[in-house]
Amino acid sequence: MNPPTVYLNGEWLPPGEARVSVLDRGFMLGDGVYELIPVYLRKPFRLDEHLARLQRSLDGIRLANPLSGAQWRDVLEQVVARHEADDQSVYLQVTRGAAPRDHAFPAGATPTVLVMSSPLIRPDPAQFEHGVCAVSAEDIRWRRCDLKTLNLLPNVLAKQKAVDAGCVECIMFRDGVLTEGAASNIFVVRGGLILAPVKDHRVLPGVTYDVVLELAEANGLAFEVRDIGEAEVRSADELWLTSSSREVQAIVGLDGRPVGNGKPGPLYRRLYALYQDFKAKL
Repeated sequence: MNPPTVYLNGEWLPPGEARVSVLDRGFMLGDGVYELIPVYLRKPFRLDEHLARLQRSLDGIRLANPLSGAQWRDVLEQVVARHEADDQSVYLQVTRGAAPRDHAFPAGATPTVLVMSSPLIRPDPAQFEHGVCAVSAEDIRWRRCDLKTLNLLPNVLAKQKAVDAGCVECIMFRDGVLTEGAASNIFVVRGGLILAPVKDHRVLPGVTYDVVLELAEANGLAFEVRDIGEAEVRSADELWLTSSSREVQAIVGLDGRPVGNGKPGPLYRRLYALYQDFKAKL
């Protein structure tokens, strides 16, 4: 098997030889977008949905997509084939390219395209069985969180707050309303009803978020998509986090207090089983 290889601007390079200019606007200004795609048994998970979200993010920052859909699929197929692991995490990033540092869009800059893969690291199975803890924070990010851009410092600070507390996630609120986690979407269960935040400018439209709601609808689980107040979150029967890397996990503690009875709830266990079955059938 060939060693892992990085795709950078049309070239295939060993990771240690892949270089970008110090003037790249992604490095200088965070002027770019990214996607993270899980791969199971060498099959990218929900590839169409990830590429559609990439396009929405590019449109949102007014950057033309440098590759066609067919070209993206070809590059992704090659990067998966060149990696030895069957389960992978594929990262792709597009920036506006290298240009003299200036806030205004540069004329004639060539976008920088990066694709690389690493083994998919799944959380400890005990976390799926027993749940995880979270902390909370005010959401201080900009008002286009629906775009998957490189400007992640507020998310980094929120995530580190969770790490410092020995937890895996930080749940964020804006003006008393649930938005999302530092690196995940958040679901709330109250009285047997699954609540999901509205997919607007305040949250990233998660691919796993969509799968959860599709599975709930297909299996007769009641849910609502609406604004969720902070008090509803703190008095929830169950809390879940969802993301491409963590799939679906139960949050059993928030800010040092138990969620519900402090154990993964019955709706979480039902949804987790449905998700694993859905993934296996793909």
